[in-house]
Amino acid sequence: MPSKGVQTYTYIAVPGCSIEISVPGQTVVKNELHQFWNSDLEVESDKIHSFLDKTGRFTFKVLHDGRLVTEQWVEVNALTGGIGEGTMTTIANTHSIIHPDPRVIVSYGFYEAGQGHGILPGRHQCYITVTPNYSDWLGRVAPVGSRQKDQPFRRLAIASAHDVGMNSMQNCAAVLKHAGGAVVRTLVANEEKYAQALSEIADKVSGPAVALMAPNIVSSLAITQKDPLPTILALGARYFEFRPAHCHNQVRQYLPDKLYFQHSAIPGMAYDNFLTEVVRFLVDHPTEIIVVQLRWDGVPEECEKPDDKQQNEYLQAALRQFEGHEHHVLAGDLADLHNMTIGDMRRNRKRLIMLVSVDSVSTYTDAGNATLNGDSIVKGFGTVLHPNCCGGRGFINIQCQATASNIPKAVVYSVLEASASTSCLLATKPVCDSKTLPWVRNNALRSCGNNDLVVIMNDFFDGATADVALELSRERLG
Repeated sequence: MPSKGVQTYTYIAVPGCSIEISVPGQTVVKNELHQFWNSDLEVESDKIHSFLDKTGRFTFKVLHDGRLVTEQWVEVNALTGGIGEGTMTTIANTHSIIHPDPRVIVSYGFYEAGQGHGILPGRHQCYITVTPNYSDWLGRVAPVGSRQKDQPFRRLAIASAHDVGMNSMQNCAAVLKHAGGAVVRTLVANEEKYAQALSEIADKVSGPAVALMAPNIVSSLAITQKDPLPTILALGARYFEFRPAHCHNQVRQYLPDKLYFQHSAIPGMAYDNFLTEVVRFLVDHPTEIIVVQLRWDGVPEECEKPDDKQQNEYLQAALRQFEGHEHHVLAGDLADLHNMTIGDMRRNRKRLIMLVSVDSVSTYTDAGNATLNGDSIVKGFGTVLHPNCCGGRGFINIQCQATASNIPKAVVYSVLEASASTSCLLATKPVCDSKTLPWVRNNALRSCGNNDLVVIMNDFFDGATADVALELSRERLG
């Protein structure tokens, strides 16, 4: 009988929590801690009692000691594979849920596979992580007064939200509204792989249609996060890369003239807003330390970059907002990252480490991370990482995110079949995480040694990524 599959992935790190997943005729309950689980649940037409309407619900519930924390659902048509109504019909509706009592965060995502043509998954994809609120996780693994606080900061493993500034279409949408959809060609012109994808899209639809699809094109290429920054911080991210620059000369007049995160020339989060939220978080959470790296790879010349003076002006403006606060913050640098203990940083208030274009050991390669299943990413981990791999460079960056946006056919399919819950980057996250994160958890301690900061980076930042980093930090601090 006709059916549509929903490949579902779960991770739980909170005792007493369970995830109940159901489709017509089947319910699965998961409560094992720190286990990466996945299975296919089928919405089968013969399990739906209506003769005319073969739509069934895919539902997940998160419970704590039997009490409901959240319930999310979406209708799935067993015949066509399409989705109908529900709470997960748009990526923008799947923000992580911060629950006050118990203090847990449910992070989840849903990818609509459509008919399953092309090279992207044929089954819908859903991932769910349930983890503690990690707003103060460094205070847990290196408490004030503990011996762990006297360990070098570089002993930590910290989680990172890849391209944190691309967590919303807000600023790009404003540009598209004023400049028109055709400007998308300008915004991605310096990236050959993106230009190729646009060319293939243009071969299939008219120029005006391409312009109308501009938001879908941008979303498929560039949106790598879906939560607000305060939520990403509460989930546990402590390392961020930011590419601050002015908007492309041809669209600069359409937004307030200041620095924005630039993905190619696609504008994301404003840099002043980013810094303010980071400093605010540190002031509110005095045990925590955040590392920010500024870099400009992939940013075209037409996006004016800030000089040292302007970079410092933005930083000092953010710090000044909280001067006089009991837990006000000062900026540190690479030398502090390498030489200070966790306790030293807290005592000297240098809890915001600012780096600029610091060289690091990275597992990322264009070929290896352009994957639909994660196997080549894991293979790259084993090739790059060994106890002496850092070799005097700043830190080790383990990049778990797949870049299906580097595969033109994946972008073309994602755009042409796009709905509000379709993204080629989101399509690959669950399956890749189910392979990369267990590898990191089981091998990073041996593969990375114990003397260099380890960053664990991921798209659509989630609790499992943070939990793996936290547990590695516990082990490395002893």
